[in-house]
Amino acid sequence: METIKNLISLSKKKILITGATGGIGEAICFALAELGADLVLVDKPGSNFDKLVDFVMKNWNVSIDCIECDLESERRRCEMIDYVIKHHNSLDVLINNAAFVGESNLKGWVEPFEKQTLETWRRAIEVNLTAPFHLSQAFFPLLKKGNNSSIINISSIYGIRAPDYSLYTNTKMGNPSAYSSSKGGLIQLTRWLSTTVAPEVRVNAISPGGVWRNQPKEFTDRYISKTPLKRMATEDDLKGAIIFLASDLSAYMTGQNLVVDGGWSV
Repeated sequence: METIKNLISLSKKKILITGATGGIGEAICFALAELGADLVLVDKPGSNFDKLVDFVMKNWNVSIDCIECDLESERRRCEMIDYVIKHHNSLDVLINNAAFVGESNLKGWVEPFEKQTLETWRRAIEVNLTAPFHLSQAFFPLLKKGNNSSIINISSIYGIRAPDYSLYTNTKMGNPSAYSSSKGGLIQLTRWLSTTVAPEVRVNAISPGGVWRNQPKEFTDRYISKTPLKRMATEDDLKGAIIFLASDLSAYMTGQNLVVDGGWSV
C-alpha cells in the first residue's frame, strides 16, 4: 500500500501550465513546485515571468522553461507545440488554465445580449475552448508515454450555472455569453476526452467560484451573501484541487469536475 507522501509527490514530474503568470496560474505554479514538479510555463507575449521564476527558484529546486505564446493564434500555438516537443521528451500533466476574460471596456463583451459581437465570441471560444482541445490533442503523444498522466482544465462556476444578473446591478461588471458557453464547453470537452484518451491519460476539470480581485463592494457584498462560506475565493483555495488532480492521489479519477466555490452553486 502506497503512503500519502508517495502519492502526493510530484518529484520528477513535468507539468505545463498555460496562463501561468496570472493570479490562479501563479498559485498553481507555486503549489506544484513545492511538491517537486518541473515546470513549463506558457503565457502571452509581454507577461512578467521574472517575478514568478525568481520566487520559485529561491524556494524550490526545480527546473523552469518559460514560453511566450498568444493562444488566440493557431499559428503561435503550433510554434509553441513544436518547441515543447523538440525540447521536452516527456510531459506528465497539462493544465489548461489560460482564459479569455475580456475587459469591461472591450467592445461587444460586457454589453447587453443584442450588442455582444461575433468577434468577441470567436476570441473567447478560441482561447477558452479551441486552445485546450488543440493542446490536449498535440501533447497526447507525450502524455501517454508517462505513468498516470493527466490533463486538468480550469473551467468556472459559470460553466455549470446560468448567470445571476442581480450580482451586477449598478456595476460595470457582467457575464458575456461567450465566457459561460466556452467554460461549459470545456467541461463537456473534459468528459469527452476522459473516455477518448483513457486509460493512458486522465482528464478532469476544476470550476472555481468568484476569486477576490478588488471587485466593487456592491458586487462583493451580494456575492458573499449568496455563498455559504461567506467569502469569495482566494488563489490559495485552488491549490488543494490542483495537487489532488495532478498527483497520484486521484489515480482512479477521470472525467470529473471539481467545484471549488464555497458552496455558491448549491
